[in-house]
Amino acid sequence: MTNGSALTRAAVSNFQPSSHAFAFTNAFPRQPVLRVPVPGLGSIPIGDASRGLCGGMIYAVRDMFEFGVAPPAAPTPPDPDSPLYRYIVRRLFDSFDGPRGVLRYYRLMSSADADTDLVRGWLRLPGATSASVAREWPHIRHDLDRGLLSPLGIITTRSADPMRLGLNHQVLAYAYEQRGRRVTLRVYDPNTPRWQSDDVTLSFDVLSPVPDTAPRAHLSPRTPLTSVPLVSSAGIEHTIAIGGRPVRAFFRSRYRRTDPRPALAWPRDVGRAPRFR
Repeated sequence: MTNGSALTRAAVSNFQPSSHAFAFTNAFPRQPVLRVPVPGLGSIPIGDASRGLCGGMIYAVRDMFEFGVAPPAAPTPPDPDSPLYRYIVRRLFDSFDGPRGVLRYYRLMSSADADTDLVRGWLRLPGATSASVAREWPHIRHDLDRGLLSPLGIITTRSADPMRLGLNHQVLAYAYEQRGRRVTLRVYDPNTPRWQSDDVTLSFDVLSPVPDTAPRAHLSPRTPLTSVPLVSSAGIEHTIAIGGRPVRAFFRSRYRRTDPRPALAWPRDVGRAPRFR
């Protein structure tokens, strides 16, 4: 990591999507995500894999990296009856973090983009973009400064319709560079082909509270950062393969690692498994 007023950067040592992520992209055929056996009704299909398994893919990539095992070399998505497919699906549901995680997507997706003035010219309610930067960037940076991959939920649409939750996306941050207030994250995007996968970025401006000269008489020590007026919009730009949709907001997802080796048909003795170099 390089420190200084002009430039700060950090990266997860030795991680590159072209080497440590899946060789296949998030392009599964139209098939159920899973089938649930129901007595008297048989096997009930749930979901549509063609809409993407991005969360499962990024969690699996972090699992493999942390356990020190190489990803499978297959250039096509796994068969739906394979252990690898079932593992990716299980990690997809893990990435949603239950009702709490789904609610985070919905709240950001249904929020306004721009900040809302509560007290004209002084106090604002941050919109989805500035709120996510103020709350989530410190957590993402903390991960990367410690050499940890950081999974991100990406908000790509604005809607109060929960049926549109599937339009959102997930990526895995592995490096950042900050020049002044401008931050550029390097991310693994499951939608991007492997030969382009090392060049995917997400950039935004770090937002700052108003200067100390602004009146704060009504702010208590417990006032959350997001209730303090912010200087400007975050100016999010990206090269993520999401069909030209914008990134309106993002958040760091909660991650708990899972041993990927059983799904990869490798022995539990990591010393005998293919290793990262």
